[in-house]
Amino acid sequence: MTETATLPAPAIATRRPGFFARMRYLEPSTLLWILLVAVLLFLVAVPIGKLLIVSFEKQGTGGFTLSNYFTAYGRARYLEALGNSLILGTGAAALASVFAVPMAWAVSRTDMPGKGLSWAMVIGAFIMPPYLGAIGWILLAGPNSGFLNLAWRWVTGSSEPLVNVYSFAGLILVIALHSFPLIFIFVKSALDLISSEMEDAANILGAGTWKATLKVTLPLVWPSILGGIVVVFLETIALFGTPAIIGIPARINVVTTQLWQFFEYPVRVEVAAAYAMPLLLITMLIIGGQKRLLARKGYVSQTGKGGERREIRLGVWRWPIFAYCVLVSLLAVIMPVAVLLQASFARAWGNGLSWSNLTLDNYTYLLFRHEMALTSIWNTLWYSATAASAAVVIAVLVAYIVARKLVPFGSALGFLAMAPFVIPGIVMAIGFYAAYAPPPLALYGTALIIIFAFTARFLPIAFANASAAVRAVHPEMEEASRILGGGRLFTVRRITAPLILRSIIGGWLIVFIVASRELSSAVFLVGPRTRTMAVLLYDLSEAGNFEVLSAFGGLLLAITLVLVAIGMKLAGRDFMLRRN
Repeated sequence: MTETATLPAPAIATRRPGFFARMRYLEPSTLLWILLVAVLLFLVAVPIGKLLIVSFEKQGTGGFTLSNYFTAYGRARYLEALGNSLILGTGAAALASVFAVPMAWAVSRTDMPGKGLSWAMVIGAFIMPPYLGAIGWILLAGPNSGFLNLAWRWVTGSSEPLVNVYSFAGLILVIALHSFPLIFIFVKSALDLISSEMEDAANILGAGTWKATLKVTLPLVWPSILGGIVVVFLETIALFGTPAIIGIPARINVVTTQLWQFFEYPVRVEVAAAYAMPLLLITMLIIGGQKRLLARKGYVSQTGKGGERREIRLGVWRWPIFAYCVLVSLLAVIMPVAVLLQASFARAWGNGLSWSNLTLDNYTYLLFRHEMALTSIWNTLWYSATAASAAVVIAVLVAYIVARKLVPFGSALGFLAMAPFVIPGIVMAIGFYAAYAPPPLALYGTALIIIFAFTARFLPIAFANASAAVRAVHPEMEEASRILGGGRLFTVRRITAPLILRSIIGGWLIVFIVASRELSSAVFLVGPRTRTMAVLLYDLSEAGNFEVLSAFGGLLLAITLVLVAIGMKLAGRDFMLRRN
């Protein structure tokens, strides 16, 4: 009888698998989760963390100091800029709500004529870059040569201008005319979900149309109104283009223009980082305060299965309400676009419309003789396309992992993907400069740093869109595929992806469009050969050649309109105004 040799038990118990043996047991979803965490940390956490660290660093030595904060807030001019930003944000948000709420109510709830025109004007105001609208209003309401003031002097003989865009009130008006579509979208989306039953009950109890609207309808959509006001406020205090184009000549200093001055030679990134902190803190405090305020009350319409929605008959008020919508449309879109088009085809824009004043030279100069125009167009297209593609891919992967709960702590991915929403774009740009401009990466002025910044800046838009699309696909369809032998990747590729393709295309186009006109982030990161169209437009505005500037703005608008048309064809007419 032979004995078989066996390994001693202790030897078996103490043997440990090697690294590659352990890696075999990792699920692909786990590896994907680790990769996404690394990407999101690179795009979001590292720039903001570096911004905070740099704000406490002593220039040159890297030692800890509070001197950056003393420098940032040690002069009355810097504190005045912070106060101006808060006043500007409050005024623009209030005026934008005055424009948006009545217009949204009229389009959603009433029998007002011309609803299609109102929708078109809202889309027009939404897609027009704010700095381009500001240039239009300079041509319209410049105190010396603006068309409105020239007409006013010709009619009245007065030497005083009718309106001066180079003023605090003018700055608030121009920003509000650009921002009101944000509140319109929020409010109209909420109004579309409210049935007419509660308004009917109010009418039965003796309330007229206006009283029922003020006492019943608008309080139900108050969360949406407040949400829109908060978004406009935050967008305004982080806006660079309009305050720079109008505010600097008017000697109105705000936080964003002051930050730009910190980046003039010699660059003081440590002071800029310290000065940018209030924007981040204000954003977080306001969003937190909004949640606490709305948490104290419930805003619910108890109408069973949704109820019936009927248009409110305005009677003789149909035309005054329509006239108000036309007035807002004229101020926000029609007048600025008309004067920009006139200037773009003019030899001298102040000479008015005449055959002798018409020319195509402004366009031919940009397309064939200007050294940076075509380069900036190409830069804009491929930076925006690359950033949109990266943002959509990351967003879809994160949304799928979060919705299907594939890994533990998957919700942390969703938090990181949405975190840039509460980070102003200009703060994000300074964070990228602080993190990736110095060695060893030394990315300042390169295409990579701009693409990374655009991807991080607009990732929340892509994630919100992808999350809604993934949630709309019931998991049972994927489970059926897997029961029949399909792997997860096969199921996602053949089942899920085709079902959400239209939403993915819509999200990609939205990110592309907003990235193509982004100025607040790009202006801090571009180099001599990486300028985008938005940055070149700002450079042209400083030169004061409004004819060439208007022509270049016309090219940007033409590109945007083509993209919007493609989006409407592929993803639906309201793809840019859809709120998920």
